Amino acid sequence: MSTTIVVICCVAAFIVGAAGAGFICFKQGIAYRQKQAESIMGSAEKEAERLLADADKEAETKKKEALVEAKDEIHKLRSEAEKEIKDRRSEVSRQERRIQQKEETLDKKNDNLERKEEILQNKIKNAEEKLKEADSIKKSQMDILERISEFTKDQAKEYLLEILEGDLVHEKAVKIAAYEQQIKDECEEKARSYISLAIAKCAADQVSEATVSVVPLPSDEMKGRIIGREGRNIRTFETLTGVDLIIDDTPEAITLSCFDHVRREVARIALEKLIADGRIHPTRIEEMVDKARREVEYKIKQEGERAILETNVHGINHELIKLIGRLKFRTSYRQNVLNHSIEVAQLSGILASELGVDANLARRAGLLHDIGKALTAEIEGSHVQIGVDVCRKYKENPEVIHAIEAHHNDVEPRTVIACIVQAADAISAARPAARSENYENYIKRLQKLEEICSSYEGVDKCYAVQAGREVRIMVCPEVINDEKMIIAARDIAKQIESEMEYPGQIKVNIIRESRAVEYAK
Repeated sequence: MSTTIVVICCVAAFIVGAAGAGFICFKQGIAYRQKQAESIMGSAEKEAERLLADADKEAETKKKEALVEAKDEIHKLRSEAEKEIKDRRSEVSRQERRIQQKEETLDKKNDNLERKEEILQNKIKNAEEKLKEADSIKKSQMDILERISEFTKDQAKEYLLEILEGDLVHEKAVKIAAYEQQIKDECEEKARSYISLAIAKCAADQVSEATVSVVPLPSDEMKGRIIGREGRNIRTFETLTGVDLIIDDTPEAITLSCFDHVRREVARIALEKLIADGRIHPTRIEEMVDKARREVEYKIKQEGERAILETNVHGINHELIKLIGRLKFRTSYRQNVLNHSIEVAQLSGILASELGVDANLARRAGLLHDIGKALTAEIEGSHVQIGVDVCRKYKENPEVIHAIEAHHNDVEPRTVIACIVQAADAISAARPAARSENYENYIKRLQKLEEICSSYEGVDKCYAVQAGREVRIMVCPEVINDEKMIIAARDIAKQIESEMEYPGQIKVNIIRESRAVEYAK
C-alpha cells in the first residue's frame, strides 16, 4: 500500500514536473514567436517606407520631365505663332505697298483725265464760238438773198416746188407706165428663164415603180426546196413576210409580188440569203426574215443619209433622216417619193439661187415637203398635216414648216421659199413618165384592204397578196377560236364588199396557229 502510494506520488510528481516543463516551453515558444513576428513587422514597415520613398522620387522625376516637355511644347508653339505673325505682317506690308502703288497710279490717271477734260472743254468752247459765227454769217447771207429776191425762205421754197410739180406731173406718169411695163416683161422673161434652167439642170431618172421583184435561182431544183415538204416552207415564208411567191415555169427565177415595197424588199433579201445558205426550213426562214428586216432598217438609214448628202442639207434631226430614208419605199402616183423629194430639193435650190434667196433653206424645205408620206400608213390625216406636226416636233425652221403646209395650197403661201417649193413640186410631178394615176389608186385599194382587216379584234397581222385578189389574216388563237374564224371571215368579206370597189373577187384567208416552244438545256 505504501509502495503504491509512493509510486502514485512519484507519478504525480513526474506529471507535475512534466506539466511545468511543458508550460515553460510553451511560454518560451510564445515569446519566440512574438519576437519573430515583431522582427518581420519591423522589416515590412522598413520596406514600405523604402517603397514610399522610391515612389516619391519617381513622381518627382516624372513631374520634372512633364514640366520640361510642356515648356518645350510651349516654346515650339510660341515660335510657330511668332513665325506666322511675322509672315502675315510681311504679307500685309506687301498688300499695303501694292495698294499704295495703285493709289499713286490712279492719282496719275486722274490728273491726266482732268487735263484731257480741260482740253476738251476748251475745244468745245472754240467749236461753239465758230458755230455761232457760222450761224451769224448764214443769217446775214439769207437776209441779203431775201432782199435781192424779194422772197422769204419759205416763199422761195414753195415757189420752186410749184414750178417743179407742174413740169414733172406728165413726166412722172410716162416714166411710171414705162417702168411698170418693163418690170412686167423682165419678170415674165426671168421666170421662164429660171424654170427652164432649173428643169434643164435637174436630170431626173424616169423609172417606173413595179409591184414585183424577180429573184434568180442557181437551178430549177431550188424551187422544190423553197416550196418544201407539203408546201410548209413557202407557207412559212409568205406568212412571215406578207409577200406572195409566184413559182411558175419561168426557168431559174422566182417572182415576189407585193404592193408594199418594204415587205417586198425584206422578202427579196431573205430569199437571196436562204438560197445562198442552202438550208431552207421554217426555223431558218424566220432567222433570215429577221436579219433581212434589220438590214432593210439599216438601208433606210443609209438612204436618208444619201439624200442629205445629195441635196447638201445639213443639221437635220436623226429621226427625220430615218423618215426621209423610209420614203425610198413609198410611191405617189407611181413616182418614188424619195427621188421626188431629192428632185424637188435640187429644183428649189436652183430657183432660189437665181432669185437671190437662201438656197440652203429652199433645199431643206424641198427635201422635207413630203416627209409626212413616210407616216401616212401609221398616223391618220393628210401627209401635209403629218409633215407639219413632225417638223414642229423636231423644231424645224418656221419657214420650212410653212413651205410644207403651203405646197398643196392648204394655206396661202406667205414667203418666197414656199412659192419656190410649190413650183418645184409641180415641175417634178409634171415631167413625162413621173406619175401614174392607176398605180396610186391600186396602192390605196390594197392599203384600204389591209386597214379593214386590221380593224377586227384578235387580228395579229394581215397582208394583201395576189395583187389584191387575196388577203391573208393571222389571228391570235387566244382570242379567236375555230368557230369564230368562220364568222370573222364572213364579216370581213361583207365589209370589203360594202366599202370597197375592186375588179373580180377577193379571197379572205384567215390563219390560226398555236405554238408551244421549249428549250433543251
